[in-house]
Amino acid sequence: MKRKFEDVITNEKDFREIMGHPSELVTRKTIDYIDENCQLFIEQSPFIVISSSDRNGNFDSSPKGDPAGFVKVLDNKTLAVPDRLGNRRADTFMNILQNPKVGLIFLIPGVKETLRVSGEAQIITDKKVLELLAHKNRLPNFAMIVHVEEAFLHCAKCIIRSKLWANVDLNAERKAPTLAKSMVDHGKLDKSYEEMDEIIKNDENTRLY
Repeated sequence: MKRKFEDVITNEKDFREIMGHPSELVTRKTIDYIDENCQLFIEQSPFIVISSSDRNGNFDSSPKGDPAGFVKVLDNKTLAVPDRLGNRRADTFMNILQNPKVGLIFLIPGVKETLRVSGEAQIITDKKVLELLAHKNRLPNFAMIVHVEEAFLHCAKCIIRSKLWANVDLNAERKAPTLAKSMVDHGKLDKSYEEMDEIIKNDENTRLY
């Protein structure tokens, strides 16, 4: 059951009375193509998040990572994103088949700004593009093409506030639940956490390239 709240904003006028309006400096930074600044950012980025939705507006955000520059700029209006081996849910692809609109956020470790790109996506199997996206001589089965409609660099405030890249200790005790625990708990699986963790580790060892 959806939780009820007393003070809900339901129109732009009420929202803008509190939020105010963006300055011209902010509104003018948005472009509808990939310029040299965006291309350099994309070439240095090893990690993106893709947002998509189905025809009913059910949203998904999917992380994707590879060596920096894995997303290719085909031209100043077109990006190509490889699909690597995964769990075969293919949530992003299933959404694109119903609703081609997507949004991407590019991150670079240590860089406080992010790059936001949105547009319309297609799923392709053109061999020339797949060859361009090959990693260790292995071609992806599919590529997601993004026809760019909007691109801009996002300011650093959220990264600064979160301290995302500050003092990362990979040996620190993990407090977040493991993937194995969440899969067993959520799926009510008849497996121990240790058994599920071994399955996940084997998948990482055999399906990464």
